[in-house]
Amino acid sequence: MSVREVLRFGMAICLLVVSGHTAESPKLEPNLEPLRPLLGKVYRGTFAGSKPESPIVDVMRWERALNGKAVKSCHSINNGIYGGETIYTWHEEAKVIRYHYFTTAGFMTVGTLTCKDGKFHTLEKISGKAGGITEVRAVSELKPDGSFHVKTEQLRNGEWSPGHEATYREDPEAKVEFK
Repeated sequence: MSVREVLRFGMAICLLVVSGHTAESPKLEPNLEPLRPLLGKVYRGTFAGSKPESPIVDVMRWERALNGKAVKSCHSINNGIYGGETIYTWHEEAKVIRYHYFTTAGFMTVGTLTCKDGKFHTLEKISGKAGGITEVRAVSELKPDGSFHVKTEQLRNGEWSPGHEATYREDPEAKVEFK
């Protein structure tokens, strides 16, 4: 089996595991289908380890973009003290979902997303000043209860260390805010 066939097979399995959409669903680039269960939803999560008296609360919104050729997510932390927007597209030559993340802190990242065993695995390289962090990797998972769990690690000075971790729950009333 070629690399191309393996990637297509893996994406098809991810689609079967996490999709569950109907024929009436808006058109989406077939290779972005693993992201479909997130579309149209707003999630709210509190970072693990943040203090109850000053929690770090993240709100994220997912939507179909560019006539289904892309998926867009926006997020903001603590009512806009930090946030960003991400555009996910299928990169045909590399056979991978590629994304660009733009932040209110002035740096950006370019990364890849793969789906394995029903989980999203991301790896991104940072451009600009991000406190010495040069790469971030994460594993995210939609849980059976509808929550969305994210756990990251960051590369700084050649060493990987824990980043943030949060379990997000749907909250249609939550708003992504930018200052």
